[in-house]
Amino acid sequence: MKHLSENDGSVAVLNETPRPKIGFVSLGCPKNLVDSEVMMGLLDRAGAEITTKPEAADILVVNTCSFIDTAKQESVDTILEMAQHKTSGSARRLIVAGCLVERYRDEIRRNIPEVDAVVGTGELEQILAAAGLEAPKPQTILANASPFHILSAEGGAARAASTAAQATAARPEGDLREQQGRFARDTWDGATAQLPQYLYDHTTPRLLATKKASAYIKIAEGCDHPCSFCVIPNLRGKFRSRRFESVVAEAEALVAQGVREITLIGQDTTCYGEDLDLKDGLALLLDRLAQIEGLVWLRFLYAYPNRITGKLLETIAKHDNICKYLDVPLQHASPAVLKTMKRGAGAEIFLKTIAKVRAAVPGIALRTSFIVGFPGETEEDFETLCDFVKEAKFDWLGVFGYSDEEGSRAFELGEKVPARTIERRKRALMKLQQGISKKGKAAQVGRAVNVLIEGESEETPLLWEGRTQFHAPEIDGTVYINDFGPYESLTPGAFYRCEITESHDYDVVARVIEEAGPAAAEVSR
Repeated sequence: MKHLSENDGSVAVLNETPRPKIGFVSLGCPKNLVDSEVMMGLLDRAGAEITTKPEAADILVVNTCSFIDTAKQESVDTILEMAQHKTSGSARRLIVAGCLVERYRDEIRRNIPEVDAVVGTGELEQILAAAGLEAPKPQTILANASPFHILSAEGGAARAASTAAQATAARPEGDLREQQGRFARDTWDGATAQLPQYLYDHTTPRLLATKKASAYIKIAEGCDHPCSFCVIPNLRGKFRSRRFESVVAEAEALVAQGVREITLIGQDTTCYGEDLDLKDGLALLLDRLAQIEGLVWLRFLYAYPNRITGKLLETIAKHDNICKYLDVPLQHASPAVLKTMKRGAGAEIFLKTIAKVRAAVPGIALRTSFIVGFPGETEEDFETLCDFVKEAKFDWLGVFGYSDEEGSRAFELGEKVPARTIERRKRALMKLQQGISKKGKAAQVGRAVNVLIEGESEETPLLWEGRTQFHAPEIDGTVYINDFGPYESLTPGAFYRCEITESHDYDVVARVIEEAGPAAAEVSR
């Protein structure tokens, strides 16, 4: 996923030097996007101007992803594409940030000489030095014209105290995994020995790159789980939660600036607060945030299956503005494969969990993702997964072919599944889900739902696009609007009551009935 970021506001500074124009390309997940927004906020506060036009930028920044092979290739291709602007455009500096740097710092420097500076996942504040800018003193900020810009509300001392306090927090599981070598980086080319520890807070400036009505809040960073296919703990460090009050303060500031949908993100949000001695921390946080006046939708990504507590489900059901939506990446359904993945459980346990979720929150939309072709996966294992998908009937489902990532425990496993077999299984599982989704979408025809209008469709000006509470931003299907009802035009970022009139495999078509206020009731799905 690629974002070329822009913000239409500006900050006046006491500096007659022309403001350097900086172009940002953000790749990968929403967590990476928040990192980009933080770096843009820091640069903006230091006097830079953010632009979406790479050919006009003085400095280009590529925030990279290296989760799987395809993501790494996209990152490298984008770096090389942006490097061309150093000869054909006005760019005089190219900075590479993010996960690819954390893994291949020296290799990037050695093989891509056009790169002038690198910034790792735990070094976001170093973006200023990389761009040749100095952090301004607080009194140099005169005005803030942007409705999407959160200025630092506290001084450096408060920020330093918060960071110091955070550094002392830890989960016993994380300490155990560290002792077991989970976070070892000695086999990586160029990664610094120290694990990332950075975690932004509500005093950190951000420039939002999302659409006006929606924003992400990263409530935690890192991961302590032992999943053998994943290198994210090595890239991002040990799990660490943001302070409860800091998250609330940021959410209140966003809503005050016009944001109506907030998505809480982290590698595993259901672990939130465990390192802060909070029991059911995510449920407590959701309960508090749901009380913010003006917040229409609140959701979170992602849930670890064995941490979906009764209290969490009770909280989701309790508040109308908490989206009835749960993303639980299960990864597989065969107990044998899950055991090798260091995940545990299996189809039978998962089905019980799904039943519990649906009973507690009627009408909830469930999303999951699976990995096919994991080392040692047999045809019988794959059939177990297919049978599970048929029975579970997920609303949304993503399938990844196994990517053999150096540095992961799975990389050392034998019995690698051939690439052709992986691709065949991936297509077969998606074909199966396509039929499930098509039937589910057809059942929605005639229902009325609240839709957040996002704007004119990129496919044709005859259609507009939107989402319901059952669609997470950018990853699920689309609601296409082909009838504005009583209105000549629609307002992007506004909510409308719509009737679903037509269905397709993953998307639906709807007509507008009326404008929906924040308190408009949803019908069950």
